[in-house]
Amino acid sequence: MAFRVTYATLSADNEELHAAFDRGVDTARAMLGKRHANVIDGAAVDHSTHYSTVSPTDRADAIGTFATATPADVADAVAAARRGAAAWAATPWATRCDILDRGADIISERRNELSALLTMEVGKNRLEALGDVEETADLIRYYTHQMREHDGFALPMGRLSPAEHTSDVMRPYGVWAIIAPFNFPAALSGGPMGAALVAGNTVVLKPSEIGGATSFEIARALWDGGVPASALHVVFGPGDPVGRALVDDPGVDGLTFTGSHEVGMEIHHRFGTRHPKPAICEMGGKNPVVVTARADLDLAAEGTVRSAFGLTGQKCSAASRAYIERVVYDDFVARVVERANAIEVGDPLDRNVWMGPVIDEAAVARYERATAQAEREGRVLCGGRRLTDGALAAGHFVAPTVVALPADSSLWATELFVPFLAVMPVDRLDEAIDRANDSVLGLTAGLFSDDDTEIDRFLDRIEAGVVYVNRRAGATTGAWPGVQPFGGWKGSGTGGKAGGGPYYLQQYLREQSRTIVETRG
Repeated sequence: MAFRVTYATLSADNEELHAAFDRGVDTARAMLGKRHANVIDGAAVDHSTHYSTVSPTDRADAIGTFATATPADVADAVAAARRGAAAWAATPWATRCDILDRGADIISERRNELSALLTMEVGKNRLEALGDVEETADLIRYYTHQMREHDGFALPMGRLSPAEHTSDVMRPYGVWAIIAPFNFPAALSGGPMGAALVAGNTVVLKPSEIGGATSFEIARALWDGGVPASALHVVFGPGDPVGRALVDDPGVDGLTFTGSHEVGMEIHHRFGTRHPKPAICEMGGKNPVVVTARADLDLAAEGTVRSAFGLTGQKCSAASRAYIERVVYDDFVARVVERANAIEVGDPLDRNVWMGPVIDEAAVARYERATAQAEREGRVLCGGRRLTDGALAAGHFVAPTVVALPADSSLWATELFVPFLAVMPVDRLDEAIDRANDSVLGLTAGLFSDDDTEIDRFLDRIEAGVVYVNRRAGATTGAWPGVQPFGGWKGSGTGGKAGGGPYYLQQYLREQSRTIVETRG
């Protein structure tokens, strides 16, 4: 841990780090091609129906084969979690914290092989992958810290009589379901698992179909750290029917989902309608960047490119819209295009490669439809094509793309999840903010300006849960536990409390008032 990688890490000219990652690649390769069973109450559950996944970098590289859970398997996993709930809730909160901290330490100890596996499985470059794994451990540690800082969330209250003693406590719900996405298969599995478990809930995890090997290894680290088999269960399979069965199971007391706005809203509605229980849904964003004439344009261009094209644009927080004051529009766009054209696209295991593939053929098709529409309605300033030269033909590679679009293009509102940035000139800051806010989503937003009045105006008016000003490491991306709480406004989130922030853990707990009246003496 001599060199700690976060999403704010701009470079890693550290030979020891790269050598350790390369050793992790060798270990991770031995993990590929395995058959993964569902794990219910510590037992492998494997039926005849399976699905296999391949690397988006090279479709000839098999990642693994996964047992598809049946609806009966999901019901069994929820029932097993229910059976284990009382014992895990009765485990002293300090003991739960110690167990989860050991799990976090194991994740850190295994960071190189986990990061290498993640790179091969979903196509992140090595710095992004190391950041994903280290964030996982830090999220868990942050939630144990929150539990300790609040002394297990138990407070003495006032008295109405000398004989009356009242306390306020927070108690777990019971069984918590977690449906994780492909793009952060470590952090967005491990973070919610850590919060739910340290709060005293038992967990049923359904990883994304792509990313399941990494998510499973995070679960394994928690088991190895001491989380009982009865408290953590894993089921594999597609959103329909496996995720749907989990959402609809009446034995589930709480739910965390991370993914697209459309799916998230459906899940939140179904879960909330069928069961009046908490559903924490963190969903996508159509994230804007605003650049004024008083900005450092090199800083703004670098921060925008990093946010637009990091993880190939497949972050909920990725920058996808830029509104630039007209007087600096041409200069700023030229700098963005220059940087986008300079991005090295290729095998993300290569230390010199910054942008890897998109996740699958469906993402390639979505990218191609968007670029074709941009060509019809506006101008493609760079990119706009699938990359098939040499080894790239074996994977899902596309060029980082910048487009100029008219104001009435539907692409301003469409969540694409590909490396695609739209730019537009504006005449004043308020126009930029109005356009930035003209979205059903509100996850992240960024501003570049050296004017304090403009900064205050932007912060007062922008409708987003995570806001950055003048950030080179990422105009709209790069939140870290205990530093930038990560959660969306409007259609980008339902809980109103941000992951890695001071109010997130309480969502996994419910309040109970306890009054005891003395009857003796």
